[in-house]
Amino acid sequence: MNLLRTPLYEECQKLGGKMVSFANWEMPVSFSGLIEEHNAVRNKVGMFDISHMGVVQLKGKNVKSALQHLVPSDVFRIGSGEACYTVLLKENGGIQDDLIIYDQGISEANEESIILVINASRKESDIKWLNLNLSKYEITISEFMPEGALIAIQGPQSINTFENILKEPLSDLPRFGHRTISSNANLINSEESIFIARTGYTGEEGFEFLSSPETARSIWKNLIKSGVTPCGLGARDTLRLEAAMHLYGNDIHLDTTPFEAGLGWLVHLEMPNDFIGRKALENQAKNGTRKKLVGIKVQNKGIARKGYQVLFNQEPVGIVTSGTWSPTLKEPIALAYVPSEIAKVNTQLEIEIRGKKHPAIIVKRPFYRKRF
Repeated sequence: MNLLRTPLYEECQKLGGKMVSFANWEMPVSFSGLIEEHNAVRNKVGMFDISHMGVVQLKGKNVKSALQHLVPSDVFRIGSGEACYTVLLKENGGIQDDLIIYDQGISEANEESIILVINASRKESDIKWLNLNLSKYEITISEFMPEGALIAIQGPQSINTFENILKEPLSDLPRFGHRTISSNANLINSEESIFIARTGYTGEEGFEFLSSPETARSIWKNLIKSGVTPCGLGARDTLRLEAAMHLYGNDIHLDTTPFEAGLGWLVHLEMPNDFIGRKALENQAKNGTRKKLVGIKVQNKGIARKGYQVLFNQEPVGIVTSGTWSPTLKEPIALAYVPSEIAKVNTQLEIEIRGKKHPAIIVKRPFYRKRF
């Protein structure tokens, strides 16, 4: 099967990106090395080609009201220029995907516009799900800038660096805020605009922007000249795991609910609106869950990887969903589902790693927290 390539594929190759297959795309797993890239984001600034992500636009009448039937979060809590993280659900409360909703407001034609950024691996399934459940509404569902490039700039120096490149003030943009800018010297076409959001997947300060391939390549090259470190999927994974951010297919999937995954804060049962999966979640809110996702630290140098067995009192009780060596904390960390009755901080566990049992302990999540 021929893998898809992003508009920045050649730029990544020129920088020595080591390419791998990921969600049907040929993506860089690393450039200079995972540790160097990880530390650049934690201490300075790094950037990622994330053009493989799905970007979908919902446009028409009463878009928010229609979308509210698909997510457990109150979408009316955000207004134009704001965004929120949430999940699409199945009837059993299982997670179809996690996503970010960006409210673009109402146009002069009195049409609402919502942008959804979804996971690459769920893109086809999500679009089918949206079409199936929104077909009765006057809503157009389409890919937003399907040929465009999406770049993430992350790290404590991301604001100053990106402002210097764009010649545009960004510090006034709140976290989870977004806007469209135009008439900029870095734009190939003065009529073009770029979509900028103060969001990210690393636990650090940062931005994501969507533009035409030409503009993205121009900005990418300018960022490189400014000393920004190009980063691959490897560093993206260690950064998000330190911040205890979920990876679809690992930590959340169709058989996990928000309450089980530690995402109960996304479920707004106090709102009167009905949504797919509400009854299942109401039942869990009342009766509790059988399993919960927990953060684990392995208490020696053994690294718990996805699929490794978790033991309690020498009995298998769960499976590791994500695990790595933390470059920031310099110790092994992992996420795993365990029975709810033992999902408490300081519970002593064991992880079976290559046939040997390694002592581990449940800890608070996230493992790493940045003070913004």
